[in-house]
Amino acid sequence: MVIATAPPPSRRFQYPSEFFVTLLALIVTILTIHALYVAWINPVGTQIVQEEQARMKVDPDYVPERSFFLVINAPEQEAEIIHFIWALLIIGYKALLIRRERQFLNRELINVPEGIKVLPEDAKDYARQLEALPPEDQSMLVVRALQRTLDRFAATRSIRDSSETSRAVCDSEADRLDSGLAMIRYIAWAIPAIGFIGTVRHIGDALLQAHKAVTGDITTVTSSLGIAFNATFVALLLTIILMFFLHQLQQAQEGFVHDTDHWIDQRLIKHMQVR
Repeated sequence: MVIATAPPPSRRFQYPSEFFVTLLALIVTILTIHALYVAWINPVGTQIVQEEQARMKVDPDYVPERSFFLVINAPEQEAEIIHFIWALLIIGYKALLIRRERQFLNRELINVPEGIKVLPEDAKDYARQLEALPPEDQSMLVVRALQRTLDRFAATRSIRDSSETSRAVCDSEADRLDSGLAMIRYIAWAIPAIGFIGTVRHIGDALLQAHKAVTGDITTVTSSLGIAFNATFVALLLTIILMFFLHQLQQAQEGFVHDTDHWIDQRLIKHMQVR
């Protein structure tokens, strides 16, 4: 006699922690961007500089063209691009987490038919429906807020206290999400700072070569000044783009928390009744 055994339950995908994602994103970004600079950007940029300098020596009236490779061909610009890509990866992962949690607002986490009133005696029964969810689902904001609201309703038998509990959980989550943007805000501050450092450094290099300008050779001086201003130009441009995506993420987080509070109010609190 063969006894059939049930297949083991399939394990659901576990999202990694934000610290692990942040660290991994930094490592991957550094390796990728530095490899591009070593294999492609630096050689092409150096070749363009040599060609431009040779043309300027032959033709004093020649005006060098503004090349993309010349604009980003410096250690400061490389550091700025690394920080920019790193921040975008963090923003993308946080947006993915918000999208995942927002999907729970489309699920019937508790079944309260229209016209049915939820009494304090029924709160424990509805709470058991949430306790039956997988552990990774119980960490979602809407599940935690529902659980706290039902527990409060069963303990105090007060609809007002239950509503305030739900709002307090959502407000706490909003504060946590906002504090989670601290790293991105730091990167948005660091990029212009790196650009200013590059500007100061290359202006210093230009001043060290000022004696050559007295003899009529201004090529090295103008080259250093061009790199100096390119560092600030790239930094400010990347910061503008980064701040746009940061504000979009912040708006998505605030909208998600507001929608969660409204969802609980419509799906649960409005059905509550005290005898």
